[in-house]
Amino acid sequence: MTDTSPAITSAFDGGNIKLVAIDGDRIDLEILKDKDSDFYQWFSFRLTNAAGRKLTFRILNAGGSAYPFGWPGYKTRASTDRVAWRQIETRYENGVLEFDWQSDAPVAYFAYFAPYTMEQHEALIAKYAAMPGVQHRELGHTLDGRAMDLLTIGSGDKPVWLYARQHPGESMAEWWIEGALEWLTGPAAQALKAKCTFYVVPNMNPDGTFRGHLRTNAVGINLNREWHEPSMEKSPEVKLVRDAMDATGVKLAMDVHGDEAIPANFLAGFEGIPSWTDELGEKFYDFGRRLEARTPEFQTEQGYEKSAPGKANLTMSTNQLAERYGAVAMTLEMPFKDHDPNADAEFGWSPERCKALAVAMLETVEEVIDGI
Repeated sequence: MTDTSPAITSAFDGGNIKLVAIDGDRIDLEILKDKDSDFYQWFSFRLTNAAGRKLTFRILNAGGSAYPFGWPGYKTRASTDRVAWRQIETRYENGVLEFDWQSDAPVAYFAYFAPYTMEQHEALIAKYAAMPGVQHRELGHTLDGRAMDLLTIGSGDKPVWLYARQHPGESMAEWWIEGALEWLTGPAAQALKAKCTFYVVPNMNPDGTFRGHLRTNAVGINLNREWHEPSMEKSPEVKLVRDAMDATGVKLAMDVHGDEAIPANFLAGFEGIPSWTDELGEKFYDFGRRLEARTPEFQTEQGYEKSAPGKANLTMSTNQLAERYGAVAMTLEMPFKDHDPNADAEFGWSPERCKALAVAMLETVEEVIDGI
């Protein structure tokens, strides 16, 4: 006899969920913690044997996640083809995240945000490493033995570093990188590439990506707290990239992330570094104002609190790079929710919009690079 009860699995690239119980049309789940860490929030799983049924999913441990204040107003992403990821209504009450699903599709996927798996990463590297004008270098390996990939584009004398996914559950960051690479290898970027050399690290945390982690690498280390003293034992990802930065220098740097709570795109800077100057800070602020004027997909009203003078955390990459190189460094935060000033009810903040924002940011680089 064929089993017709719903089936749940996350045993795939980037998957994360634990099946607790199936009780009729209710499916209870838990998100697994990052290995050797208490962080968790990313989920990605598959449903089968449920075509036509209306099911209710409950993630029972959502209240204990890394950023529970991010759940109110959040909407789960669902897909039946792993290409289009639509928002579905999601409830959060008493520490439980809950959503309903009914479809005639034989297979459905659910995730915290549209995934960008290691298989997608490998395809990205294969595509761009083969392109004219792009150089690929393997900087070294992670603790799980995965490659740390670097793509170099351009011939100018100003080194610009773009790096993403220090926190692997922030998959929007690699979608942004995909958009950046498309633009950098197209005709519109020729003048900028004559002024700059772009160093692009599409994925800073391959191990965490494959393992379905939210925030850490294979041994539970938050890479964006390692930039002051990275080590090959705990944080080879940062050590390899920072050593490469030491070799090239850095004029401009963008660290690409996602934020759980704020429903908007915003930049965080390097206020509070010991060598802060208003002149350097103004270059960062000017970039944000110009980007806001360029696209409705960015705003400057919402964001993080600025560090007090002398209080910047130099273990974080943006602060470390600004202090270490005198770089105009910035952290881009994109939402797991939506960019509310320019919202999309069906798809929310989406891969396509991540890619479009990357183009707007690189066009803004072109506006300001002569003064950096």
